[in-house]
Amino acid sequence: MKKMKHWLLLCVVSVVLVLTACSGGDSSSQDESAEANKENPAANRGNEIVIGIPSEPQNWDPIDTFLLDWSTVATSVFEGLIDRDVDLELQPGLAESWEYLDDKTLQFKLRQGVTFHNGEPFNADAVKFTFDRLLGEQGQAGPQYSNYNSIDSVEVNDEYTVTFHLNTVDPVLLTKLASYGAVIVPPQYIQENGEEHFDNNPVGTGPFKMTGYKRDQEIVLEKNEDYWKEGLPKLDKVTFKVIPEASTRLAELQTGTIDIMKRVEVAQVETVNSTNYLNLLEVPTPTAFALRFDTAVKPLDDVRVRQAINYAIDRDALIEEILSGYGVPIATFQSELSFGYNPDLKPYPYDPEKAKQLLEEAGVEEGTTIDVVIPGNDGNFKEITQAVAFYLEQVGIKLNIQTADSTTLNSDLIPNGNAGGMYRQGWGGWTLDFDNTAYLMYHSGEFWNPSFMDEDVERLLEEQRNSVDQEERAAIFTELTEKLYELAPEVNLYAAVDLYAANERVVDFQPPHDDRLRLEEVSVQ
Repeated sequence: MKKMKHWLLLCVVSVVLVLTACSGGDSSSQDESAEANKENPAANRGNEIVIGIPSEPQNWDPIDTFLLDWSTVATSVFEGLIDRDVDLELQPGLAESWEYLDDKTLQFKLRQGVTFHNGEPFNADAVKFTFDRLLGEQGQAGPQYSNYNSIDSVEVNDEYTVTFHLNTVDPVLLTKLASYGAVIVPPQYIQENGEEHFDNNPVGTGPFKMTGYKRDQEIVLEKNEDYWKEGLPKLDKVTFKVIPEASTRLAELQTGTIDIMKRVEVAQVETVNSTNYLNLLEVPTPTAFALRFDTAVKPLDDVRVRQAINYAIDRDALIEEILSGYGVPIATFQSELSFGYNPDLKPYPYDPEKAKQLLEEAGVEEGTTIDVVIPGNDGNFKEITQAVAFYLEQVGIKLNIQTADSTTLNSDLIPNGNAGGMYRQGWGGWTLDFDNTAYLMYHSGEFWNPSFMDEDVERLLEEQRNSVDQEERAAIFTELTEKLYELAPEVNLYAAVDLYAANERVVDFQPPHDDRLRLEEVSVQ
C-alpha cells in the first residue's frame, strides 16, 4: 500500500510539473520568495478592500443561478426574510419574526424602515412580488424553483405582514428562506427596467450596492449609506476582481493588488505562511466534492462498473498526498455538517482486485475510455482527477480528461447531459440538510440530474419531504444514504476545507463555511 501511494504521488507531481512548465506558471517562484518579507504593499489603500475570486456567475438575478460564486458577492447586495450568520445559525433578516400558524401556514412580521438601493420601500408587496416571480413562469425555468415549490401562495395581510400558504409540509423551508434563492427583489425597479437590465444591474437591500460590473473582470460594491443596521457597513468600498488562475491571484495578493484571496490551493500554503503580511485562514465546509456519473453513458449504466470505480480509488491517499489533509473523506454526497449524514457508512475501501472482478463481471474490456469533464480553473481538482486517472488505469480503465470553465460546466454541460461519462460535482450543502442535496441530485428530472433515476430513491425523497418529525426524517435519510451507497451514482471523494489568504490590514474577516462572504463587519487598519 505504501509503495502504491508513493508511486501515485510521484506520478501526480510529475504530471503537474510538466503542466506547470508548459503554462509558464512556475517562473514566479523566485519573485515570490523575494516578495515574502517586504513591507506590506497594500497598507495605504484606504477604507476599502479588494478580493480576488476565481469566477463569477455572469447573471445577478437570484432566480437564475444556483452557483456559490453568486453568493460570494451577492450576499452583500441582497437579503432575505431570514438570515444565517457566520456560525450558520438562523436569525432574523428582513423579517423581524415568524410563526407557524399550522403545519402549512407560516406568517412573517416584516422589518419597517428598510429601503432598496434605488430608494423604493421594502414591504409586504415586495415579498409577494418576489415569490410570485420565483414561483411563476420565469422562475420555473431556472434552478431555484424546486427549492420553493412547497409555497402555494403569499398573502399580503398588511404593509408589514405576509402569510405563506404551503401546498405541502416542508420541514426545511426556514433554512431555505435563509438562502440566496429567496432574497427579496424590488418590484418597481424590475418592472420599470426589465429583466435583462436586472441581470447585470442588481438592486437589493443589503449593506453594499453594486455600482460597477465588467463581466469576467470585476464587480464594484459601495457602501449603502441608508443600510438598516446602524453603523454598518464599516467599509466604503469592496471590489471583487475575477482572477481565474490561482497563481495569478496569489501574485496579486503578494503585490498588494488584492487584500483577500479566495480558494488558496494547497501548493500555495507555504508561500502564504512565509509572507509576513499575509494570514492563512481555513474553515470546514458543508461542500462535498465527487466525480458524478452520467448513468445514461455506457458502461456507467451498469451499477457494477460504478461500484468498481469506487473500489479502485484510494480516497485517503488523495486527501493526504494532494490536499495535504485539507479534506474529510465522505461516503455519501454530504459533509458532517448536514442533517441526514450517516456516520455508520464508511467510504468504499481501496480494493483494486474487487474493482477488477466487478469490471470483468460487467464485461468491460481493458482499455475502455471514459470522458471526464472538470473545471479548468480548479488546480486542486485537476491533481485529484489526474490521480484518479492513474488509479483507474491500474484496473484497465482510461480517463480522457477534458476541461471547461466552471459556469459552462454547471449551467450548460451537466444539465444537458453533455459533461462526459463523469464530471466534477461540487455541492455547497447550503441548507445543512440532506434534503436539498439529495432531491436536486437524485430526483428524476431535476436541473442537475440528467439521467439518474431509481424508484426506491424517489419514494424515500418524497417521504422525508412530507414529514416534520426530525427523528422520522433521520431514519428515512439512513435508508436513503444506504441505498445511494449501493447504487453509487458518483464517486464521493471529500468534504472541503476551504483556504483563504488575507492581508494583515483586513480586520474581522471570517472565512465562511458556505462561501457567502459576510463583509458588513469587516474593517481595515
